[in-house]
Amino acid sequence: MDEAMRRFAVLRPHLEEGVSLVAAARAADVPIRTAQRWLSRYRLKGLDGLKIRKRSDYGTRRLPEPLIALIEGLALRKPRLSCAAICRRTKAIAKSRDWPVPSYSTVHSIVQALDPAVVTLAQDGASAYRDRFELIHRHRASAPNTLWQADHTMLDIWIIDANGKAARPWLTAIMDDHSRAIAGYLVFLGAPSALQTSLALRQAIWRKQTPDWPICGIPEILYVDHGSDFTSEHLEQAAASLRFQIIHSAVARPQGRGKIERFFGTLNTELLPDLSGNIVNGKPATPPKLSLADLDAVLGAWIKDTYNVRTHRETGLPPLTSWCADGWLPQMPDSIDDLDLLLVMVAKPRLVRRDGVHFQGLRFMSPILAPYVGESVTIRYDPRDPGEIRVFHKNRFLCRAISPEYAHETITLKDIQTARAAQRRALRQQINERVGVVAEYSPEGTARRKTETAPRPQRKSKLRTYQSDD
Repeated sequence: MDEAMRRFAVLRPHLEEGVSLVAAARAADVPIRTAQRWLSRYRLKGLDGLKIRKRSDYGTRRLPEPLIALIEGLALRKPRLSCAAICRRTKAIAKSRDWPVPSYSTVHSIVQALDPAVVTLAQDGASAYRDRFELIHRHRASAPNTLWQADHTMLDIWIIDANGKAARPWLTAIMDDHSRAIAGYLVFLGAPSALQTSLALRQAIWRKQTPDWPICGIPEILYVDHGSDFTSEHLEQAAASLRFQIIHSAVARPQGRGKIERFFGTLNTELLPDLSGNIVNGKPATPPKLSLADLDAVLGAWIKDTYNVRTHRETGLPPLTSWCADGWLPQMPDSIDDLDLLLVMVAKPRLVRRDGVHFQGLRFMSPILAPYVGESVTIRYDPRDPGEIRVFHKNRFLCRAISPEYAHETITLKDIQTARAAQRRALRQQINERVGVVAEYSPEGTARRKTETAPRPQRKSKLRTYQSDD
């Protein structure tokens, strides 16, 4: 239709304004014979007559079907052949079979007419076909805190680290699938690890300091990828203790994490361009000025005051409103200390030795460990503070043990001696009690008791005072 209107625009001055056809054709730089042919077809069929007429055999190829199938088969073979290589091989086979020899343009048109899905599956494999052409199921959790998503991204910004050098920070974010609200986040330097994931999850689960950000609670499911930080034993222990399930997305299948990926895209395109050090085309558009703490404050304010309170395009509600719903009580841990023990402090089994608990090349000591020498215990430690561990025996908290090399507190020799003496006294008391039971019921003990109860004869003194004494 566009071509028909273009041709009608050439004829319009002649049809409506009385301009001669020659002048109209000359003004449009169209040959007069072409303009006369268009005019004749317009008067005969109207605007349809100005449409481009296709050949009756348009779309069909005057080649044998086996030859067309051969060209298509060569185009789908691995490794991928260029159109020129397909044309050369086709011509050789066509001559040997007395088939019409196709031109390069014919071969090219046959190759280009192949279904892109078929070509992708044949050349790039099932994974590429799945990512480009397969239907996906866009699932939304039925209620808040039913499903949380967690993921990392390197932000498109440079900041100044503690040493005054430029560095690119990472962001760990945790999103509620139902409401799209951000429950927790963490910005940090260095590669993602289980500790960063745990710290972000700690903020997401526990109550925030500001009432404007009420999102909290323990999720039923945490949906993550297959990164080493998400498959760590530490996170599995925390999930088992807090009673939520960890589900990993399929390997090399990012579609299931599209919601949090879109949040990252919104952050990189909406907030970061207004900050110094934002990256454009791989380079910072302005010199970096923000510290990690500055970026954390800006990001937290943007999540709380902008992202969580504005209407989401897909849900039609602000994430905060959708999370609050009609009012409900999220499931919470008993205390922040219990949450820290599970998330921030990693659990490891250890044996109490005579000189304390050995861990990561350090020695941890507490006088309370004296009765537990040789016992198996569980220690929990904060990777950010190597100077202290918490010791548990049969799931019961025993003490805080410190490492003299790192901690400010010290265990003196007097403390150790006092603990030793107390432990010896306690053990000696247990021995005496048990030995006393044996003595009470054994024959030797009975004879000893009779001897002790019988009257003792008075012994004469062997000292002679006088010569007449016997």
